[in-house]
Amino acid sequence: MARTLVTGGAGFLGSHLCDFLLEQGHTVICMDNLSTGSIENIDHIRSEEFSFIKHDVTEYIYVQGKLDYILHFASPASPCDYMEMPIQTLKVGSLGTHKALGLAKEKNAVFLLASTSEVYGDPLVHPQREDYWGNVNPIGPRGVYDEAKRFAEAMTMAYHRYHGVRTRIVRIFNTYGPRMRLHDGRVVPTLIYQALTNQPLTVYGDGSQTRSFCYVSDLIRGICQLLVSDITDPVNLGNNHEMNILEFAQHVRRLSGTSSEIVFKELPVDDPKTRQPDITRARECLHWEPQVSFEEGLHKTIEWFSTRVLR
Repeated sequence: MARTLVTGGAGFLGSHLCDFLLEQGHTVICMDNLSTGSIENIDHIRSEEFSFIKHDVTEYIYVQGKLDYILHFASPASPCDYMEMPIQTLKVGSLGTHKALGLAKEKNAVFLLASTSEVYGDPLVHPQREDYWGNVNPIGPRGVYDEAKRFAEAMTMAYHRYHGVRTRIVRIFNTYGPRMRLHDGRVVPTLIYQALTNQPLTVYGDGSQTRSFCYVSDLIRGICQLLVSDITDPVNLGNNHEMNILEFAQHVRRLSGTSSEIVFKELPVDDPKTRQPDITRARECLHWEPQVSFEEGLHKTIEWFSTRVLR
């Protein structure tokens, strides 16, 4: 039976990973300092094969016994979080990644880094392939997250090349689904919350900026396929169906049944104008691609949010 550590395991993606790994027969250790994660996300797990450790991974990490896999998902991930916690974001991407890699080296465990499409910045290449180096403003307000993840990738590859650690890097594109925080500032929870509470739906700029939305179960399946592969180069995971934010707001309004109007506000600094993954590598090497339709995924997400907002 595999024994697996998930840092950031009480967060949106981390908690879904814990669920999936348990279903696959792993013994799972969830580690989180709960700065953005929540015990509610893992409260449903009642298993002898699951344990929770409250710990900040920027400090020395101690786990007794063997570890087969370490999935490093600890990090603020929404703009409002990493702008409120800029130094913590930089520390978890640098010190936290260093500590987690050191543990992987000690335990001879496979290490998987949760990186992000934000390493591409405001891209000049479309769609974004893994060999694109990005267009990132290192001193802008979003730079604390972008550069933390870029550093984390560099550190991961250094441990792979110098120490022989078996590493994987997933670059995660926009993902949505149950357990997103209501007020984390990202477009999916923001617009759904506004729709369910009959507030105006906020669209920034003219809404022409694009995103590609992947349902959480598709992403988790792809991450776990990458984990057991032998691919050390970064792999994009996300839905390659692109839409602009105004279209997304219209879908939310239709599926939620709200009569809320759409209002436009000033575009945030360094907000990417386009975001669409090239998933050729995932298709060819992992035989993976998204399966949940946007309509189905958005319906499930609105349904989940409605049980939180309207109760």
